[in-house]
Parts: sequence; C-alpha cells; structure tokens
Amino acid sequence: MNERLKRLQEIGQSVWIDSLSREDVVEGGLRRLIEEGVTGVTSNPTIFQKAVSSSPLYDGQLRELAGEEDPREVFFLLAREDIRGACDVLMPVYERTGGEDGYVSLEVSPDLAYDTAGTIEEAQRLHEMVDRPNLLVKIPATREGLPAIEEMISRGRSINVTLIFSLGRYREVAGAYIRGLRRLVGSGGDPSRVASVASFFVSRVDTEADRRLDEAGHPELKGRLAVANAKLAYQEFKRIFAGPEWERLASAGARVQRPLWASTSTKNPEYSDVKYVEELIGPRTVNTMPHSTLQATMDHATIRPTLEEGLEEARRVFAAVQEAGVDYDDLTRVLEEGVRKFAESFEQLLREIERKGRRLVRQG
Repeated sequence: MNERLKRLQEIGQSVWIDSLSREDVVEGGLRRLIEEGVTGVTSNPTIFQKAVSSSPLYDGQLRELAGEEDPREVFFLLAREDIRGACDVLMPVYERTGGEDGYVSLEVSPDLAYDTAGTIEEAQRLHEMVDRPNLLVKIPATREGLPAIEEMISRGRSINVTLIFSLGRYREVAGAYIRGLRRLVGSGGDPSRVASVASFFVSRVDTEADRRLDEAGHPELKGRLAVANAKLAYQEFKRIFAGPEWERLASAGARVQRPLWASTSTKNPEYSDVKYVEELIGPRTVNTMPHSTLQATMDHATIRPTLEEGLEEARRVFAAVQEAGVDYDDLTRVLEEGVRKFAESFEQLLREIERKGRRLVRQG
C-alpha cells in the first residue's frame, strides 16, 4: 500500500479515482489501484467518451448493439457492464468498510439537470439496471436536482450529489439529504443502507475567480478562494451533522453525507500539482482524483491534517475577494451553469457511439 494513501486513510480521508474504463476492470488496473489504497471510483460522460473512443474492448458489444436505434440506450448498456464490473471489484472494500467506501458513481444524463421528474425516473432506473449495493448515482446540485435528491434518499437509494460550488447550495444539498432520511425512517426504511457524498468542486472555483481577479487588478488574491470555499464548507458539514436532530437520525443508523472534493487536478501550472490535495486533508471526507493527481499524491504530497487550519484566513479571503469586486454569488452561479458543458460532453459521447458502431458494422 502506498504510504501517503495509507496516511490519508489514517487521518480519515478516502481516496477515489476519477476515471474508469473497461481496461481498468478487465485488465486489473483498478485492482492494482485498490492495493495502493484507492477505495472508490467516480465517472462522468467525458470519462466514458475517452474510454469508448480509445479502447477496442467495447467493439464486440458495439457490434451486437448495432441494431439499437437510440444511442442513449447503447451507452447505458455499455456503462452497465463497466459499472457492474467496477462495483464487483470494489465489493471487498465495501464489505470491509461496512459500506463506508467501495462505491462506484454513475451519472444521470446531464441533459436532465433541470428536470426533476426526469432525474428521479432515470436515477431509479440506473440503480435497478446496475443492481449493486455499492452504486452511487450522481445527481447535479441544481435547484431542480434538490427534490430529486430528497426523493431518491427517501427511497433508500445511495446518491452522489455532484457539481456543488457555493456554500448556500451546499446547505440546501445537505438539507435535502436529511429530509430524505427523515422520510425513509418515517416509512420504516433502513437508513444504514444509504450512503451519500456531497461533491464540492474545487479547482474550477479558482479558475473562474482568478480570471475575474486579473480583470479586477488583484492578482495577489489568485489561487486562494477555492481552498477557502472548501474549508468553510467543511465547517458547515460539521455544524449540520451534529446536534439532537441529527443524533436522532444517527441513532436509527443514518450515515453523514461526506464532503467529497472533486475537480482536484491543478489547472494553473503555476500552482502545485497537489495543491487541492495537501490543503484539504481532514476526517470524514473523500478526495476523488484523476490519474495524474493521484500519481503526484502518491509520489510527493505532504500528508497531514490541514482542512481546519487557517479558518480565519479563509474568511478574510472571502471578504477580500468581495472587496476586490468579484461577486461570489455570480461566480458560483456561472460555475453551476457549467452543467451544460457536461450535457455537451454527453452529446459528443452519443455521437461517438453512433460513429464507432457504424464503422464496426461496415468493417464486419
């Protein structure tokens, strides 16, 4: 086991890999990562697009599905095999940790981000399609996504709430989770079988904030808002999942909804390649990393609890950024609207499935 990943586990932070391909499952890459200390997998349409376009392991199934007219259905059949395989590889982790870790995430179609009923229907379908207890279905934290999150939790389904950028939206996400748990317990359900993470996107906050700070003439504040944002979100997490109301749910078996740090690759080459790992280490959290960030972490990251350091400084950063003329509410609103880019990636994925399927049929 990698010593740095082992130390993260000792502190209480789980490391998941933000990547999945059929090679990872079939050829043992995922199993090797688990041996190093990785305990979960996240995926999205962009990740699937790269896997399908570059790997011959999908070719046989694409030929078999050539008669299927709807590329969306073809995608879900391809994804089902990959996700089930990854869930099975991670099942020993799920069992060893008592359902704390060992999860694989699959996203609802991004074009449903503003469709509550459509999101509920598809999230239910994905859980039934994969049929594994260690599946997390990803639902975006749009305003329309909030009631879908509550509904799925009330049905006893495990959910990864994705694309969270603002503290206000995070509080709404946690509220939806708790309301769903209350409904589940009230109907006689078992909350101990429900898991959820709240995926707070990190580096994208700095990317957008840095652009605005340059325009405002305050480059000295660049590279600071994203970490401050996550640190204050963690304080909200500790406040929300404490006290008599939460303890009543916990006594019935409910689990906290762990904060998950997503978008942790460093976009600005002037920053450390492990910036969004080293500065956000704390208990009851998850950090999901692409391969490059994971390798850098295993190689040279400094591992110590940092998530609750510098809280007053984090608050000062917020105030300074606002004083510099950067509107936090507008910034996070623009970032949330980036869910449309995921919808574009999904459309590209569907087109790639159609193209590759037609080519394989022509080749015989």
